[in-house]
Amino acid sequence: MITLYTWTTPNGRKASIMLEEIGAAYTVKPVNLSKGEQHAPEFVNISPNKKIPVIVDDSELTPRMIFETGAILIYLAEKSGQLLPSRGALRDQSLEWLFWASTGLAPMLGQWNSFARRAKEKNPAAIEHFAKEAVRLFQVLESRLAKATYLAQDYAIADIGAFTWTKAILPELKKNAGDDLERTPSIDRWLAEIGARPAVARGLEVPKT
Repeated sequence: MITLYTWTTPNGRKASIMLEEIGAAYTVKPVNLSKGEQHAPEFVNISPNKKIPVIVDDSELTPRMIFETGAILIYLAEKSGQLLPSRGALRDQSLEWLFWASTGLAPMLGQWNSFARRAKEKNPAAIEHFAKEAVRLFQVLESRLAKATYLAQDYAIADIGAFTWTKAILPELKKNAGDDLERTPSIDRWLAEIGARPAVARGLEVPKT
């Protein structure tokens, strides 16, 4: 059985979507970030960076503890043999776009969200900086999806890695980005296709609060 430590954030929902996609048996332990539960010593023991999600897989002879969403997606893909090719160019593409989403798209959208939407005191220079980079990254995503149905040709962990933040932030950023982000037909098509997957719909509801 896999235990998922998570909360209602785009990063957390990457893990629950993946678990649903591969049909894994898992239990959920919510970590309420607004209450600071990520700082509890018992959680820090399994997540040194004090971030969700984390999975603990006790189906192995020695329980496995994995933190960081990209590492979780790769672990579950390799464990299940799903959503990540075992070799070749498609595997390369899957990992390239997964790391693009994990190290570029998600952090930048998170920063824009923090400065533009959540901060009580607005910093115009910071908002402009992160908005420009977020727009650039969405232009990269639009360009890729105009050429391929999914980021790595076939639906894979790269798409899960990019989907949740895109779904959460793109509509809000469009309201402020002007002509640079007025039309994103390829992203819109991709969001609709992924959002229609039953496993994705279930994963987006985890955890129940």
